[in-house]
Amino acid sequence: MRQGAVGAVRVIERDGVRLVEKRMPDAERHRTEVSALRALSLVDDLPTPQLVEDRPGEILMTAMPGTRLDEVDPEVRLAGLRASASLLRRLHEVPAPAGLAPRPDDAALIARYRAADAPPLPLAIPPAAGAVFCHGDWTDGNLLAHRGAISAVVDWEAAHVGDPLRELSRAAWGASRKDPRSSAALIDAYGAAAEDVHRWDAIHAAELWLWFAEAGPPEYLAQLTTELRGWGG
Repeated sequence: MRQGAVGAVRVIERDGVRLVEKRMPDAERHRTEVSALRALSLVDDLPTPQLVEDRPGEILMTAMPGTRLDEVDPEVRLAGLRASASLLRRLHEVPAPAGLAPRPDDAALIARYRAADAPPLPLAIPPAAGAVFCHGDWTDGNLLAHRGAISAVVDWEAAHVGDPLRELSRAAWGASRKDPRSSAALIDAYGAAAEDVHRWDAIHAAELWLWFAEAGPPEYLAQLTTELRGWGG
C-alpha cells in the first residue's frame, strides 16, 4: 500500500481485473476526486482512471499502465513533463464539473505567510488569466509514463476551478526544484509566456513553506528556508 499525504492507495484484483483502491478520510477530497473522475470519463483525449465504485471513505478505479515520473531517469522525466504540458492545456479547456472548490485564496495565503516567521518574498497576486478546470497538484508523482507517452494523470482530490497560469506555474516551479530545466520544458510546451507564468512563483514558494511549517518534515522546512533567504524580499 502506498501511503500519501491525504490517504492510502493500493492495487487490488477483482475478477481478474487490477483496480486501485484509494481511501481518504477527508470527505471533501473524496467528493472532489469522484466529481473530477466522472467529468473526465467523458473526455477521450485525457488519460485518467475510470471510476469503478464510490463507497464511503473509499474509491475504486481502474489501474493505469506506466511508471510515475518521479521514479524514472532524469531525461525520461524531463521528456515526460514536456509531453504532459499539452494534456494540462487540454484539461484547462474541459468544462469543470459543478461543485468544485473555487480558486485558492491567495490573499489569505499571503497574510498567513507574512504573519509567520518566514523569509521575505516579493508576494503579489498577478492579474487573473481565467477560471478553468484545474488538477490542483500537477507533479511528477501524479503523472505516469509508458512507452514514451503520458499514460495517466492520477490523484484528482485537489481539483478546483482556478487560474490556468497559476496551475502551470505551480507545476513548473515545483518541478524545477528537482531539475531547473523542467520549468522551461513545461512552460514552452504549454505555450505560455514565461514572464506571465513566473509572476506566480513567489506564491508557490510561500505555499510550500507554509505546508512544511505546518506538516513537516523539519529538514525540508530548513532547506526551503535557506533557499528562500537567497531569493530576497
